This record gives sequence, structure tokens and C-alpha cells, in this order.
Amino acid sequence: MKIKQSQINPFENSDSNKRYYTYDYFLKKTYGGKCAKIPLDAGFSCPNMDGRCGVGGCIYCSPRGSGDFAASAALPIAEQYEITRAKLSEKWSVERCIPYFQARTNTYAPLEKIKEKFEAALLCEGVVAVNVATRADCLPDDVVEYLSELADRVDLTVELGLQTVHDGIAELINRGHTFAQFVEGYEKLRRANPKIMICVHIIFGLPNETDEMMLQTAKVVGKLLPDMVKIHLLHVIRDTELAKWYESGEYTPLERERYIELTATALQYFHKDTVIARLTGDGAFDDLLAPEWSRKKVTVINDIDKYLYTHNMWQGKLFE
Repeated sequence: MKIKQSQINPFENSDSNKRYYTYDYFLKKTYGGKCAKIPLDAGFSCPNMDGRCGVGGCIYCSPRGSGDFAASAALPIAEQYEITRAKLSEKWSVERCIPYFQARTNTYAPLEKIKEKFEAALLCEGVVAVNVATRADCLPDDVVEYLSELADRVDLTVELGLQTVHDGIAELINRGHTFAQFVEGYEKLRRANPKIMICVHIIFGLPNETDEMMLQTAKVVGKLLPDMVKIHLLHVIRDTELAKWYESGEYTPLERERYIELTATALQYFHKDTVIARLTGDGAFDDLLAPEWSRKKVTVINDIDKYLYTHNMWQGKLFE
């Protein structure tokens, strides 16, 4: 009888051939199965869009601030939730749902406005947890206090966009904060309530970053011991500053094989208990300019699995 990869998998946080702690496995252990993520747009802005620390936003950010898969921000939260939930129900079970405040910076507003949006989501049918995407430099004391209280009532994940630990690259992409500012916000959130799960976002393929720089970001983030990490591929989206660079030849996206090798290697630097919530991102189909190979996300993930197996790698193997 042929031995299955899952039978000889050296990675313990897995019940399959996956050699990293998948989000699906986390959901299965926590809630008994998959949960539908419901993207929401609260209509907030960002400090590097409205002039507080910059204008125009990050060079890769879409006009909707990464909220391309959410319903219109003009609609009430409950209505957005039901519209998207109904669409997802055509493909997946929506018995268990996680409202995901994804667009722009979701702690960058007056506290009462934030409460209004978040509390409306909690009242929606089927909610088991809430995810909030924000920036580490947008965590004022009153908002952190509210997030701490919220985490005592519902499973809360706060997703912090970092992208890179290299300040020069962060300045180039118009990120608007330094790595030191990120760490300050990260630690503030960590101290507030250990029940708050923190997910850190990083991006591979940023302009002028070498392989060594990208892997250094993975190593440094790994040592922070986040609860979750999302690894994104940099997409070139229509009507962005990055799109201008791409069309003029100033930016060349990562090649498929290089991304697979980088991602597989990076996984080794994260602690075995850090959930890998994403291995590559989604670019809105009609607005994606490059890389074209990223449209076949499932095959990319499958080839990362193969690379890990072939090279005897697994998450945490090189964690210090």
C-alpha cells in the first residue's frame, strides 16, 4: 500500500498533507468546520490617504482600499452582510460567518462611529467571530480599550498591515509608518487583552526588495509571535500608482517559481502555532493587470505544498 504524504507529515498542526498551520485547520479546531468570511466596508479612510501622514494611499491599493469584494459602503452594515452572505451561500455553507471589516483602516474614525459599525455586525445572523483590518499606527487608547472589551464578548482578530520591516521600502510604497511604529502598536494591542488575536500582513514582491529582504521580513515577524500571518503576493491593480510603474516598465512582478520558493522558505521562520491565514492574495478579476499566473491561486498553493514536501520543509523548521 502506498504511503500517503499525510501519514509521514512531520508538521504537527495538520490533519492532511499541509506542512503549515492552515486557516481551514484552525477553523475546524475552533468552530468545527469552515466559516464564511463576509467582507464589509465601513466607509472609513486611511491616514496615508487623507493627509495625516500622506495622500494617495499605498501605491498598490485599489480605489476601494482593498474592499473590492464588499458591498457598497453606502449600505448599512447589516444589509452589506446579507447581500454578500447570500452570494456566498451559492457556493459554500454560511451557517457560521465571520464579518470582516476589510476596506481601508477600520480603527481610523471616532470611537462612537467604530462602535456603531462593529456592534451592527455582531447582531447579524450566524456570526461566530469578527475580523478587523487596520494599521498599527491607528490604535488610540479609547479604541484599544473598546477592542479589549469586545474581545471579551466575541472572538476578535485584529489584522495589522505591515507589508515589510524595511523602512526604505515602506517609504517607497507610501506606507506612512515605520517598523518601530508598527511594533509600538502591535505591543500595545497585545498588552490590552491576550484574547485579541493579532494577524500580521506581509507582502512579497514589493518594488526594490531582494529575496533576502523579503525573508528578513518573515524572520522578524516570526519572532513577534503573531497569532496569524497573511502572506500576500503583490498584485498590480488597475488605476493604482503601481499600475503606472508597471505600464512604464519601472516595476516587474515576481515570477511564479520565485514566489513559490520564497513562500515555502518563509514558512520555516514562523512558529508552529502561528496560523497561516493566507499564502497568496486575490486581485479583483477585471482589475488585475499582473501577474497573470496569480489567477490560478489553487494551483499556486498546491505547488507550494509540493515544494515543501520535495525539499523536506515545514513551518517552524528554522524558527528560533
